[in-house]
Amino acid sequence: MTGQIRQNNVDRFNGFGTLYDQSRPQAPEEVAKILTMYLGRAPEYVADVGCGTGLSTMIWLGHAERVIGIEPNDDMREVALSRLRELGSPEKLTFVQGLSDQLPLDSATVDIATCSQSFHWMDPELTLREFARVLRPGGVFAAYDCDWPPAIGPELEEAYERLIEFADQRASELAESGKQAYKWPKDKHLQQIRESGWFRFSREIVFHHWESCDADRYANLAFSQGGLQTALKLEAGEVAAAAERFRDQVIQAFGGETREILFSYRMRLGVK
Repeated sequence: MTGQIRQNNVDRFNGFGTLYDQSRPQAPEEVAKILTMYLGRAPEYVADVGCGTGLSTMIWLGHAERVIGIEPNDDMREVALSRLRELGSPEKLTFVQGLSDQLPLDSATVDIATCSQSFHWMDPELTLREFARVLRPGGVFAAYDCDWPPAIGPELEEAYERLIEFADQRASELAESGKQAYKWPKDKHLQQIRESGWFRFSREIVFHHWESCDADRYANLAFSQGGLQTALKLEAGEVAAAAERFRDQVIQAFGGETREILFSYRMRLGVK
């Protein structure tokens, strides 16, 4: 990964940390249960890398002795720090600036390292080498992601997908040369873990989680996607108009009610 691509990936999330935090799902408890099971004991130290606003970090407060969230984007990290202050700044939890291939951690100190919705923004070869450095023997690494959009029904899901596809296309067309972010394919995560040579065991686990959702939140889930935010920041007027049409469709479909939506997760893990 070149320095410019790394910076583009970090900058992609500038300016919408609060929207992201209010809309995206908090990591479900299943994450802690699954990874603790593969570790074989309660973790002493958990590192959540590319932690964003801390939605995936907070779940470890009741499961680990120490937790660190590592996030390179200042806007996202500031939201996480604000959440930390609201909790009374517990000593066991910290948030720091850092990159996935240059972790501010000593070697062989971490029991569980996670990437929630973030591993595809990282150079897998360099990142996995760095995770192997900081993990203790028997430590567990996991990259886990939602399938987008969350399940609610065909009409809204198709509209969501059309909007995001259109926004991604226009963001790519409007971005200055050399300013595009780069995503590694999520469906290669398990292969990358296996081929890295750093892990003695690896597998994929699929699980699901229901959440309550109103129209505003469902629309904002789409607005929290990086491609749509990038297109809006590039002043793509036709994308803004399409996004507002999508919001109107969501409001009409929900009819003022709160509905249950299903988040599907895919976790790829490796045991060192």
